[in-house]
Amino acid sequence: MPMTVLVEQYWREISTGLAHHAVPVRHFVLHADQDTLRGRIAGDILGPNSPFRLTYLEPYAEAARTWLHREAEVIDTTHLTPAQAALQIAEAVRS
Repeated sequence: MPMTVLVEQYWREISTGLAHHAVPVRHFVLHADQDTLRGRIAGDILGPNSPFRLTYLEPYAEAARTWLHREAEVIDTTHLTPAQAALQIAEAVRS
């Protein structure tokens, strides 16, 4: 299930709750550098330069620096197409 979680305490609640019910979790982070993210947001044909999405750039960067990348399998999508990123996740899940 895709979900963005940028608050460590919230992630702990979610992961602990799922573990308590023996629900297996593979936690992936689809990472891209800030310039790439800004470019993707600017070029989104459904909503270019979305203030909502732009608001989350710094919280993501902070989470990535402090805890998020330690807690997940990071897929760097900076130079990947969506199909290539999906393939990497599928291959990781199969292995």
